[in-house]
Amino acid sequence: MTVEGARERRVRSGDVELCVAELGDPSWPTVVLVHGYPDSKEVWSGVAARLADRFHVVLYDVRGHGRSTAPQPLRGGFTLEKLTDDFLAVAHAVSPDRPVHLVGHDWGSVQGWEFTTVRRTEGRIASFTSMSGPSLDHFGHWIDRRVKRPTPRRVGQLLGQGAKSWYVYALHTPVLPELAWRGPLGRTWPRILERVEHLPRDGYPTSSLPTDAAHGAWLYRDNVRARLRRPRGDAYAHAPVQLITPLGDAFLSERLYDELDQWVPQLTRRTLQARHWIPRTRPDQLASWISEFVTSVEGGRPEPVTVTGKYADRFGGQLVLVTGAGSGIGRATAYAFAEAGARVVAVDRDPESATRTAEMSRLLGAPEAWAETVDVSDEQAMEKLAAKVAAEYGVLDVLVNNAGIGLGGSFLDTTPADWKKVLDVNLWGVIHGCRLFGKQMAERGQGGHIVNTASAAAYQPSKALPAYSTSKAAVLMLSECLRAELAGQGIGVSAICPGFVNTNITSTARFAGVDAAEEKRRQKKSARLYGLRNYPPEKVADAILRAIVRNEAVVPVTPEARGAHLLSRLAPGALRAIARLDPPL
Repeated sequence: MTVEGARERRVRSGDVELCVAELGDPSWPTVVLVHGYPDSKEVWSGVAARLADRFHVVLYDVRGHGRSTAPQPLRGGFTLEKLTDDFLAVAHAVSPDRPVHLVGHDWGSVQGWEFTTVRRTEGRIASFTSMSGPSLDHFGHWIDRRVKRPTPRRVGQLLGQGAKSWYVYALHTPVLPELAWRGPLGRTWPRILERVEHLPRDGYPTSSLPTDAAHGAWLYRDNVRARLRRPRGDAYAHAPVQLITPLGDAFLSERLYDELDQWVPQLTRRTLQARHWIPRTRPDQLASWISEFVTSVEGGRPEPVTVTGKYADRFGGQLVLVTGAGSGIGRATAYAFAEAGARVVAVDRDPESATRTAEMSRLLGAPEAWAETVDVSDEQAMEKLAAKVAAEYGVLDVLVNNAGIGLGGSFLDTTPADWKKVLDVNLWGVIHGCRLFGKQMAERGQGGHIVNTASAAAYQPSKALPAYSTSKAAVLMLSECLRAELAGQGIGVSAICPGFVNTNITSTARFAGVDAAEEKRRQKKSARLYGLRNYPPEKVADAILRAIVRNEAVVPVTPEARGAHLLSRLAPGALRAIARLDPPL
């Protein structure tokens, strides 16, 4: 298996020959991707393809892996010193006159820390992006501090990481790992990963996996015990570092990086709701973060650009789609995600409004933002949108079904056409979004979150809003049912229930059973009343982000929404009595 469209060459490094693949224009900044264990360079295929339109992308098989040759003998042939020789040989071959931007995953990251902290590579590395692989020197000091100065918390951290590192002990066992990898484990490993890590069935790994894994056991044997016992005291990074930590990593605790700032003068931290093999499960998000980081360093800024919004550590780089993003709560929500560093897809039926939201999102901090025009009630249009988003931007991390319309008037005055219109947008628009994008999240198997904008009208009856209240009550129950169904797949579902919020839905709401002049008067009166209440949509947007972080099920937002929600549980008769009152229109 090769990386599609790549140019390959052989690079000699001491006693081995390395297989190197390149994509993109060599005159562009060079990004070198280093794979982990038991992978080969093809693990980076998705990330490399997304970076190749902006950077000179280089991937190479680590010695003894893929199409690179193995040292002879194997023992002593995989030391960090020799791996550093390999990196320097590749860097000189692909970018002799400019430093390269290094990216490593798993053991590629372990190597990357060595490359970024030893003297002989200084000036050859412009930046380093690390994921799922600590510096063995930093790890050694981390252990040493917890052994020499134990506290209950430190002992718990030590025992927790010790349990996660079970595979390290197994790989130090003589002969058995090689027999397992060349036997049943090598044959079943792809299926094990698909089931445990929910990896895509994309034809990877390569046929060399059993040999790669057997050779790679020496990465651990040649380095781990020696470095953990005698960690270097000068392991300071000489280049800016971006740390990406998947919070669901089964092998590494996020606590390993608590003291990293003392070793890295220029550190950017990112967290990701994902498992260990993020180059395969999150290529779109990794490519976005790598692009942003490399571009900032290439721009000559003294510090890499970091997102400093309230929820930057939670949503930075995530892909978020908001419907009804052209105004009101939808626009405020898109902006809130942009300020948190998310990539935003702003969807609205008005193309100009969607475009304005996307443009402002980029100015507010979104590394990327796109405008899409669609009527959420149109099933075929939504299917095309879902296919386009997945193909061009990636699978969503967050979906916000916010598009909605208002309809007032008594039940007897509401026509079947009125009912169809409000249910098509308010309910079927949510159904289409949940069905199409929720299915993509579930198939990816790495979690996500769906937010459906309901209303306080979902649990507060009113004789003036029968159709609107019915549509929102259905959205609330749909959200509750979907939350139960998707919980086992790590996908959260939240129903947001605003009360009186100052948006333009009041000025565009329709009123059944009245003529045009009376409808216009009621729209103006409603808009004035909501304006006097003056509850800003930005507060609803903040509630949406908070609901995702806390995985809340039902979120009444305004004081009156919270009060009505409480009454619906404790004194529903009081709400029924209020429902009989005539609205002040």
